[in-house]
Amino acid sequence: MNMLDNHVHTYFSMDSKEAMENVIKRAINIGVKYLTFTDHLEYEDDKFTLDLNKYIETIYKYKEKYKKDINLCTGIEIGYESHIKSKIEDIINGYPFDFVLCSTHSVDTKKIYKSDYFKGLTQKDAYNKYYQSIIDATKEFNNFDIYGHLDYIIRYGNYNTKALYDDYKDILDEVLKSIISIGKGIEVNTSGYRYNLDTVHPNINVLKRYKELGGEILTIGSDAHKAIDICSGFDRTYEMLDYLGFKYVCLFEERKPKFIKVEKNIIHSA
Repeated sequence: MNMLDNHVHTYFSMDSKEAMENVIKRAINIGVKYLTFTDHLEYEDDKFTLDLNKYIETIYKYKEKYKKDINLCTGIEIGYESHIKSKIEDIINGYPFDFVLCSTHSVDTKKIYKSDYFKGLTQKDAYNKYYQSIIDATKEFNNFDIYGHLDYIIRYGNYNTKALYDDYKDILDEVLKSIISIGKGIEVNTSGYRYNLDTVHPNINVLKRYKELGGEILTIGSDAHKAIDICSGFDRTYEMLDYLGFKYVCLFEERKPKFIKVEKNIIHSA
């Protein structure tokens, strides 16, 4: 049984066209027990991209409609940028979120998924700048629950060489220690498989190191932007987590982690 998916997008995100009800029906059909919507809150053209009132209203409408079939959780994916920290804080504190996923999609207001970010930077400089921005974010901002897709940057840049863990292990250690030190966790994001990267975000070496450093808070999310991708790649991801010795994945309700044991029947039927 597919137990949970903690990272899902709908047409409330600027990069998805999927109706929320389609996502819910798909999740029910494949046996999901808990589904957390995490539509994007990004800051573009001096305004936020998400219609928060309509978003919350729609989730609550479907929570009631499908309460006998699935547990729907109200989450948000924050595209964190330091210059809008106070505005982000006001939004998080002003709405009844179960789960706040913090992600770095921009550094110095430059979008990582656009080529401008990489101009004039070597691969190592671009990656180190990205990882340092996460460290800086965790030092100034802690009103989140999980940091999303830590090595998200490897999707972009069009570099000929593959990013190897050993090349960045020192700064990745700093990233992980910084997150752990404020009592937060990280996400296992399975979208890397759909990007033909043959890995989750972050990769297995980072997850192994997270566990070695004492990290225990871990969520699993598909980062689906289409209903068909709910729980995509979860089967091999659960097997990997079992191999690494992780016994639990987390669900967040009212901003509190609920540890769900990774049972063998979940691993082999997700």
